[in-house]
Amino acid sequence: MKTELTLHERSLTLSRFPIHSNETLQAWDAGDEYLINHIEEMALAKGKNILILNDHFGALSCWFSQDHHVTVMSDSWVTHQGIAHNLQINHCPEITRLKSTEPLPSNIDLVLIQIPRNNRYLIWQLTKLREHISSDVPVIAVNKAKEIHSSTLKIFEKHLGSTSTSLAWKKHRLVFSHANCIPIQNVEPLTTWDVEGHGMTLGNLPNVYSGEALDLGARFMLQHIPSDPNYQHIIDLGCGNGVLSVAAARLNPQAKITSIDESYMAVESARHNLKYNLDNDDNIQCIANNCLDNYQGEEASLILCNPPFHQQQAITDHIAWQMFCDAKHVLAKGGQLIVIGNRHLGYDGKLSRLFSKPQVKVIASNKKFVILQATK
Repeated sequence: MKTELTLHERSLTLSRFPIHSNETLQAWDAGDEYLINHIEEMALAKGKNILILNDHFGALSCWFSQDHHVTVMSDSWVTHQGIAHNLQINHCPEITRLKSTEPLPSNIDLVLIQIPRNNRYLIWQLTKLREHISSDVPVIAVNKAKEIHSSTLKIFEKHLGSTSTSLAWKKHRLVFSHANCIPIQNVEPLTTWDVEGHGMTLGNLPNVYSGEALDLGARFMLQHIPSDPNYQHIIDLGCGNGVLSVAAARLNPQAKITSIDESYMAVESARHNLKYNLDNDDNIQCIANNCLDNYQGEEASLILCNPPFHQQQAITDHIAWQMFCDAKHVLAKGGQLIVIGNRHLGYDGKLSRLFSKPQVKVIASNKKFVILQATK
């Protein structure tokens, strides 16, 4: 796996995060290279204030920190750690790192964007930019050419301003835009809806999965969350908007509930939803983290888990495997891990390897999903 990014007679050593000895995916893509090449050709004067949105693992942040004042904003806790690591190993100057839930800086000369998968999040980011930057500030975005549709360009035009595109290079394309004098669109940060049959009202911030309705997996999982007066600590691992946390807290009012996600917007959404839907949220904790990093062993009674299988634009199963390994470490003896996943993902095999086959059973299944329980 390649770790050296070399362009313009300069090299950076870049790693994905978390670091794996058998990593097969590199920490940058041709989109990063395209942006770097384009900005280098612009021959910017040194000392510009560059805002970078959605840098994957720090290729852009590391590159431009040498000559400019860089602020990077990301919704991903894991990405923040990856950027910090890559800045350190490349001895880069300090930059400003912002969570997605923090305000944009006031002084911006150039904006670079890795276009996110989620259009709601893109609209939110463009709306915030429209409020903060003047029309002479260039906004340059990048994505795979096949992911830049006419609808993508219409989003830029509606929520930011005049927009054009580049020719494709290594299957990537640049999008050029400016904040014109179009009226600023009012976009509410929280999308809210009722969960029929469960007496819940949920709100999602823009980058939270299944933004406008309860996803089918979570709806199925809600039917199979256990209630046990002996549960002392329940962890919702990969909590998203916290819907499973709310249900677990209602069914187990004696238990401490910890909701964990690597998305800052997910954590804030879960915190909002727990406060809104529970009579008492004193025993609730919402945390941004990489799975269960730095947790003590044998402390949880029950862990609920709906693993993602994307990291940035890549499909990967290492996140699920880390979640399962961390869960086994953190569960008390006799504690249970309950996992939902698409049937084709084969989580039963992974859990059987980890917990042993007799300790794993199917709780429920339908045509699309299977819910598994592994007991420590």
